Amino acid sequence: MAQDKEPFLARWSRLKREAPASEKEDEAAAPSVPPVESLTPESDFALFMNPEVKDELRRLALKKLFNDPHFNVPDPFEPYSRDWTVGEPIPQEMLATLNQARRLLFTEPETKPAEPQVAQSADEKTLGEEKQDESRGQDT
Repeated sequence: MAQDKEPFLARWSRLKREAPASEKEDEAAAPSVPPVESLTPESDFALFMNPEVKDELRRLALKKLFNDPHFNVPDPFEPYSRDWTVGEPIPQEMLATLNQARRLLFTEPETKPAEPQVAQSADEKTLGEEKQDESRGQDT
């Protein structure tokens, strides 16, 4: 029974040669559509939405449709569709009143009052040195 079957590679090769013939049949079955160059915005684009129409042809037709200036108007309700860089900047006087701007833009170095240096007595210095020596001696 296994001997009656066609070898795998022979079958694959035969099917590969027959495939272009079936594609040509599919092209003939596609509906007739007007040429893309002759389309206007008033044309009927429903023919191009047929599932039998190739994707490349459908994309070309939609590209032709959406090139119309009617579709190139930005949506007024879309917040990112306008150019917001052309406005007037916030005046310096108003910026100075904003807490966040004061912190980020107008950083003035804060001057802390200098703490008076208290002179250490000789006893305190020796105590500090002894504490340092004790911590060094704890190697285990």
